[in-house]
Amino acid sequence: MEQTRSRPQIKVKSQKSLIGSTTSKPFSPRFISTNYPRKKKMSRSSICFTLATLALFFLLSPAVADVVVLTEDNFEKEVGQDRGALVEFYAPWCGHCKKLAPEYEKLGASFKKSKSVLIGKVDCDEHKSICTKYGVSGYPTIQWFPKGSLEPKKYEGARTAEALVEFVNLEGGTNVKIASVPASVVVLNSDNFNEVVLDGKKDVLVEFYAPWCGHCKSLAPTYESLAAAFKNEEDVVIANIDADNHKDIGEKYGVSGFPTIKFFPKNNKDGEDYEGGRDIDSFVTFINEKSGTSRDAKGQLTSNAGLIKELDSLVKEFVTAGNEEKKAIYAKIEEEVGKLTGSAARYGKIYVKAAKTSLSKGGDYAKNEIQRLERILAKSISPSKADDPPSFDTAWGRR
Repeated sequence: MEQTRSRPQIKVKSQKSLIGSTTSKPFSPRFISTNYPRKKKMSRSSICFTLATLALFFLLSPAVADVVVLTEDNFEKEVGQDRGALVEFYAPWCGHCKKLAPEYEKLGASFKKSKSVLIGKVDCDEHKSICTKYGVSGYPTIQWFPKGSLEPKKYEGARTAEALVEFVNLEGGTNVKIASVPASVVVLNSDNFNEVVLDGKKDVLVEFYAPWCGHCKSLAPTYESLAAAFKNEEDVVIANIDADNHKDIGEKYGVSGFPTIKFFPKNNKDGEDYEGGRDIDSFVTFINEKSGTSRDAKGQLTSNAGLIKELDSLVKEFVTAGNEEKKAIYAKIEEEVGKLTGSAARYGKIYVKAAKTSLSKGGDYAKNEIQRLERILAKSISPSKADDPPSFDTAWGRR
């Protein structure tokens, strides 16, 4: 069944209004503003902005995907050209689309190396004109565009990776096999349960399931998507255990029905019942609140990523201090960053680098860096750099 629900329109500023780009894709982290002070002496807002922007710049970029994201700008450059294309027209709020997502990603992975077939998708909330043009009235709608043609054929088959691969092979004249996509959920058993779950350095979410449980089967794709979203968070683990096969472990933690989901934070290894919704957004919100992470349902970093509250007061002192005082405060920043763990430790290094360069380059440093980073953000950021802060020289470049 397709979902035809309409959604209220939310107006967002485009990149052009924020940073002078000509692209229409929204980019609106809450702290970006071009109204920074223009005097030579660094202000508190300038340095705080710079440190935050650095964290965002290094860490906020799209994850590498096997499914091509199609927009009003690139649709006809990718589709109807020298290869066939299967396109999913979806809406971010659509439940059936969310359920299809892991199967469609598996399809994309299967055809990743194919030169004769493209697997793509269009967000119809964002690119309504494309969806209207191709008669999309419900979500998800999947259409096949033959090589050299913009006249689509609607896909009416099952929404499984197996069925989709079979359809694309038939229409595209290919012979691709379903790719094996590595699972992101950590599989627990009697041998590794304590090692993984009771690790005092990890926040661990555990699903206790049974293979015959219908609700567990329904939850499986959402739970895998959750694990994929947090796979780059080194101190967060999304795991499951067959509690029907490992009854002793299930009984130890009071499991009496399936699925039962428990959270084992760093400071409480007795386990806390998860009582939230079983949709991806509810799970993501829960992990972000409990673990201090900043991920969205796709695993991308949000505009809060890289901000460290523990360093706020030191940053304010650093900004208002004289040159000699700055050196002492810089040492304190280094000391505090050394106490951080997990993702915060990685983000903290960016604060240290920014403060160190501020000392060496003087008062105009913050303003100049804001301008330079805005120019970079107006262009594209290499997907390969997602979640991987570059070296200092690479990040800042040489003027």
